[in-house]
Amino acid sequence: MTSHAGAPSEPARAVPVDGLPSTDHALWTQTDTLLRDLGCDDETRLAAAWYAIARARPPGWLDAMQRISPAVRRLVEGQQQAEQVWALHAERDGKGGNEGLRRLLLAIIRDLRVVYLLLSRQLAELRAAAALPDAERRELARRTRDIHAPLANRLGIGQWKWELEDLAFRYLEPEVYHRIARLLAERRADREAWIERCVADLRTALAEHGITATVQGRAKHIYSIWKKMQRKGVGFGELYDIRALRVLTGSLSECYAVLGIVHGLWPIIPHEFDDYIAHPKGNDYRSLHTAVIGPEGKTLEVQIRTEEMHRGAELGVAAHWKYKEGGAGDAAYQARVAWMRKLLEGEDDGALLAELRAELAEDRVYLLTPKGEVIDLQAGATVLDFAYHVHTMVGHRCRGAKVNGRIVPLTHQPKSGDRVEILTAREPAPSRDWLSLQHGYLSTASARGKVRAWFRHEDLADNLAAGRQILEREARRLALPDEVLDRLPAKLGRKGRDDLLVALALGEVGIAQLTRAMLEAQSPPAAAAPPPARLPREPGKPGALTVEGIGNLLTSLARCCRPLPGDDVTGYITRGRGITVHRADCPALARLRARNPERAIEVRWQSAPDRAYEVAISVVGYDRRDLQRDVTNAIANSGARIVASGSHSDRDRGELAMQFTLRVHDYGELSALLVKVAALSNVTDVRRLAGS
Repeated sequence: MTSHAGAPSEPARAVPVDGLPSTDHALWTQTDTLLRDLGCDDETRLAAAWYAIARARPPGWLDAMQRISPAVRRLVEGQQQAEQVWALHAERDGKGGNEGLRRLLLAIIRDLRVVYLLLSRQLAELRAAAALPDAERRELARRTRDIHAPLANRLGIGQWKWELEDLAFRYLEPEVYHRIARLLAERRADREAWIERCVADLRTALAEHGITATVQGRAKHIYSIWKKMQRKGVGFGELYDIRALRVLTGSLSECYAVLGIVHGLWPIIPHEFDDYIAHPKGNDYRSLHTAVIGPEGKTLEVQIRTEEMHRGAELGVAAHWKYKEGGAGDAAYQARVAWMRKLLEGEDDGALLAELRAELAEDRVYLLTPKGEVIDLQAGATVLDFAYHVHTMVGHRCRGAKVNGRIVPLTHQPKSGDRVEILTAREPAPSRDWLSLQHGYLSTASARGKVRAWFRHEDLADNLAAGRQILEREARRLALPDEVLDRLPAKLGRKGRDDLLVALALGEVGIAQLTRAMLEAQSPPAAAAPPPARLPREPGKPGALTVEGIGNLLTSLARCCRPLPGDDVTGYITRGRGITVHRADCPALARLRARNPERAIEVRWQSAPDRAYEVAISVVGYDRRDLQRDVTNAIANSGARIVASGSHSDRDRGELAMQFTLRVHDYGELSALLVKVAALSNVTDVRRLAGS
């Protein structure tokens, strides 16, 4: 491979860039120079070359790319993924929502070095944009203004930020740009000589007072001058900081000493002094700003800060981008940008990169509407959450969704960069199932609140009927007696049965809360009694029952009703077999107590986390392929163990009835299991069998 005059240093020589057309080659050369000047590593520079090849597609490019390392390939793919943001920007013709596009860009980028690549290539393209057709040049400039320049500003790459802004401004507002440029150029030599005179005068004054400080002229850029003219509503001649100095000192006390010297050297301009050291900006920016009348009656702005304050501002402690762009920004996002700034300063050792990956764990997802607008939601949000975020009535009317053109269930959780389209009906008709956490339709509190508000305005009779259906369904699943239900309102802090039913209908009381309350209500507090004696334990298993007033007796669980921890239970003293423990509502126990009431004895459960109990359940559903497999998987995933199972198919009704004997640890585990099975497609009924 031949070398080129002025070509970049060694890393790019491993890339067949000679196959690029001359325009693409010149663009890559410029990009590589920018990356090298910023101190980027070899992999980053190689990725710039391979991306140029992938875009130009010279002969044999695809075979050559198969040989690049996985790390470089990821950097190339990151640049390709960013192209969807450029496409969205073009679709919207640069109108609004650009903050969302910037956040989307950062969300889809997984290797932060891609940011170097995107900005360097954009600057290289902008430098060569004069040769482009006007429409193409303006689109490139709009994208730079809306996406790249603010991103460079946020990441602290000042030498790129100013040039990106000025070049974009030049192509978008050529008349204004050239007018300000002429005003600056008219007396440029005189102005620079005037600044040098001010620098020399201030250095002399500082030396006389024994203060060592760095004094330098501060360059102003055309775009920033125009922005300040717009923001303050003033003309070019009324700006105080066309001519500016920056003074960097060694200590806080020296800052105020320098301020006094400046005010003693030149007359102060009233109302143009700001003390951001005593009263830092909300973004922690610290500096002294003052404006004075310098030699020949010309205005001069002076900024005074310590070296530490200056480094803090450059690293993002001051988050300079925030107050310049007027955005609020959240704390997590500011931390993310600060870390990225550190990386862009060259601190890219392995330890920092590992820490960055942990810091940048995304807690938001950035999704696109069909029109290309960006919506960010908390991680784990569903397409139904998305619908409610777009508009309350879009959520109420939602009947389905497409993600990237593919139909998905309402519980689908899209990823950053996905385009989501909501399918709606004519009339709003939210489902009460959307309020159930177990069903997984909604993960955001705001969306659930909107659904609750809808049902709260529904007819009271409908809410009572819906709540009663939920309560009776759970009681039937768990085979609970009616007296347990009477205790629930008090357990859940409700005024009565109707209040509880409405709360269930509105999702204010969830299924998990309900089943916990049922568990507690089944075991009402017993009257004061002598300290209970513990039952002997089986080898390797902790005791699970306490017998009131009697110790050292064997116990066994009755096979007729198979009680579980949490069930209301009663013991029955047998001849020669110790105590058999029955559920309190067991029909067999009722017959035994009728014959020998004196043998019934109070027992209660105590913690036994490692012990398992048998229980039988029934599952009925409309038969479909893999229904029994799905039910079995749901049971296994809940932590229960299947001891025995059986099924019967009713072909006339198209139903499949299944029975399972399970080993579970307690009543709560059984309840959660029943809820999971009931949520499966085609399942119509799940319940604990009454005799188990």
